[in-house]
Amino acid sequence: MNEYDDLLERVSARAAASKRHRPPVTADAVATAEERLGFPLHPLLAALYRRAGDGGFGPDYTLFPLARTTATEEDTVVDGYLDRVPPTDADSWWSWPKGVVPILDWGCAMVAAVDCLSENGTVLLFDPNAITDQDLTGAWFVDAGSLAEWLETWLAGSGWYEEDMVDEEFDMPLWADAASRL
Repeated sequence: MNEYDDLLERVSARAAASKRHRPPVTADAVATAEERLGFPLHPLLAALYRRAGDGGFGPDYTLFPLARTTATEEDTVVDGYLDRVPPTDADSWWSWPKGVVPILDWGCAMVAAVDCLSENGTVLLFDPNAITDQDLTGAWFVDAGSLAEWLETWLAGSGWYEEDMVDEEFDMPLWADAASRL
């Protein structure tokens, strides 16, 4: 038993009730995804896909599937990351932080992402509407200090995205590591 077992059990039960829930992925699928990404997924994120399901559950628009399995799927964690990382020789001001995988599209081009290189799997909100003068640092916010915290907030129905919480004041801090990771 590990530190995430109880949380994964509760998330799995709620995920199974989602109409868009997909069955969990295999260990081989996680390994293939990590190979394509070039880094390991945060352990809780990998366990989430292995135990709770391959997306189709979670807050609002639901989590992306881990990787493309059919030609019709639009967004996935792996392809979403690879599509956002500019080529090494690109002459562009645009960048995406290494190790930060998109997991959910909030709409209006905003994306929830997990920092797989952080110990806790910090959940970030990327809001390109906050970009100023080609400076991406002001577009990265900390939604939750950890993926576990973010999932607990979803389970409790107390996230900033919940209908009942719309009038509440949510002041997300800027991601302090943005400048050094972009």
